[in-house]
Amino acid sequence: MQVLQVISLLLDYPKPELIEARADLEAMVQQSPLAAGDKAALMEFLQTRCDMSLMDWQSEYDSLFERGRALSLLLFEHVHGESRDRGQAMVDLNNQYKQAGLELGVKELPDYIPLYLEFLSTQGDENARLGLEEVAHILALLTARLEQRGSNYSLLFEVLLHVSGIDIDLDDVRRQIADEKRDDTARELDKVWEEEAVTFTGNDQTNGCPSAQSRPSEGQRRDQYVPFNTDDLMQSGQSQPVQTQPRKVSGI
Repeated sequence: MQVLQVISLLLDYPKPELIEARADLEAMVQQSPLAAGDKAALMEFLQTRCDMSLMDWQSEYDSLFERGRALSLLLFEHVHGESRDRGQAMVDLNNQYKQAGLELGVKELPDYIPLYLEFLSTQGDENARLGLEEVAHILALLTARLEQRGSNYSLLFEVLLHVSGIDIDLDDVRRQIADEKRDDTARELDKVWEEEAVTFTGNDQTNGCPSAQSRPSEGQRRDQYVPFNTDDLMQSGQSQPVQTQPRKVSGI
């Protein structure tokens, strides 16, 4: 499902190359099997974002996705938070990527949503849908939170929800987060800095920020779907109260 590559790029950090590729991205959207409404939403997003100042776009991106955890683009952030299970879940997901021929760099996080979408785009339409189905509850939560902040990034996640085929009551999700306390204010960010331990030994193994280089190589087996363990993604984490009953991928 090639259109997932487009959404992957749009969810990654905005760069000049993205704006330069606007015509190609629009063509991919128009040629995709998406419903007319979803095509219109993506075209609207592209027009709005590519017509604005790149610096303003980058600034807004940082304020949304790089401050606080509520809008984190890391899937396991919404499932495990800081629990020890998160590390093992990332190892397991990384191993599944390797089985599919996708090698990640040292600082690339396997649960980074743009990378996850890029991977799914190589696995065939039905398998891509199943992969989105597994994380639909997280997509719904991000949709509602972005709507709450008045960001049109919500359009991207709503399109992904439609592709997943999962029927989630977004109105119910909106009600659940209506009184949710924001975690991106200066006060809340200061609390995080005070609570988190700082390591000076030089042995910290924490992965760095993902980048736009997190892409499947040309040698990846694009037609062979390798089921990956998404049991962890289906658990209800502290930051996502949505309850759904999606169909599990065979073998998981």
